[in-house]
Amino acid sequence: MESFQEYMQEYKKQVDKGYIQKAYQGLMKYIMDLRVHLKNKYPEYSLSGIYYGYMDMTYFSFSPESLKNRKLKIAIVFVHETFKFEVWLAGSNKKVQKRYWELIKEGNWKEYHIPSTTKGVDSILEHVLVDAPDFSDLDGLTQQIEMGTLKFIEDVVNFL
Repeated sequence: MESFQEYMQEYKKQVDKGYIQKAYQGLMKYIMDLRVHLKNKYPEYSLSGIYYGYMDMTYFSFSPESLKNRKLKIAIVFVHETFKFEVWLAGSNKKVQKRYWELIKEGNWKEYHIPSTTKGVDSILEHVLVDAPDFSDLDGLTQQIEMGTLKFIEDVVNFL
């Protein structure tokens, strides 16, 4: 295994090239714009601020009142390692998460991926919205994320 020093040397080389900063700034701007788009189009939904993460995941929540009242939230997530946009059902705390995870698991709902455990996991349900994002067509990407998220929300609400 390489040392922290070696990782930092490689990091410095990559930062010196300048591509990582431009890509990361562009990605964060896109996620901010996506959040603003959803906020303006769906004012009845609750939105959180953006969690920028540690280059592992970046997300914000986008939840209808019906889920918020159950202490549930929908997270629109960019997973850096897999380079995918996902949508997750999550609880406002671990107790809520475990309760709904058990309910969905016992309900034998197979529509979406259910993590095998709640320990060390932030989601109750997960779904890949965009497997290979096309950042050359941001309007199309936004539409894919928006439509997939709304379908996921509808399915979750109908199940519950």
